[in-house]
Amino acid sequence: MSKHNQKILVVDDEADILELLKYNLSKEGYEVKTALDGIKAVEVAKTFVPDLIILDIMMPKQDGVETCRQVRELPELINVFVIFLTARSEEYSEVAAFEMGADDYITKPIKPRALVSRINALFRRESKKKKESNKIKIGDLIVDRSSYTVMAGEKIITLPKKEFELLFFLAQNPGKVFSRDELLQNIWGTDVYVLARTVDVHIRKVREKIGEGYISTIKGVGYKFDIS
Repeated sequence: MSKHNQKILVVDDEADILELLKYNLSKEGYEVKTALDGIKAVEVAKTFVPDLIILDIMMPKQDGVETCRQVRELPELINVFVIFLTARSEEYSEVAAFEMGADDYITKPIKPRALVSRINALFRRESKKKKESNKIKIGDLIVDRSSYTVMAGEKIITLPKKEFELLFFLAQNPGKVFSRDELLQNIWGTDVYVLARTVDVHIRKVREKIGEGYISTIKGVGYKFDIS
């Protein structure tokens, strides 16, 4: 019997990498399925409904960024964790991955033990968050972690996981200013290297969905959730 309840989908066009990762993740106790390209990955994800997708960026037929975008559009998978794997270390690939809502970004060659450790840490952080307060109400805005939804008046808004966590964290600390580095550490974790501009992109997306009046930019410092 699996010691984890989580399911993982591994997507890569190299069969040996799929075999290596499936072996190590199954050995750790995760339920694992694989796909050799992005189109097949979306098909498998619809029925398998994984908790995490490990996704190569450069693949034939459909790349990982487009695959991630399609997965995020499925209501049942909007909050799935995504870790991108790639042999490319160029900054623009990293930026594209995190703008699409990646939870982590790992370059090849892969060290299976290190990858498993990061996955375990990712799920531990999520478990800890679920034990914290689940609902915040400020003014006409209700941020509910139990359903990953936001109510703005009578309007129901669904945010991708990282956008939601960013909003929830700021709303938990109304009036307090956080630097980009502080937000990166609290939302993405200290073991994930993320560019500071990723925070700006996510803030912009949150504002587009909930309105401009909730999160203020403090020039040269960072961001805060307004309580006025």
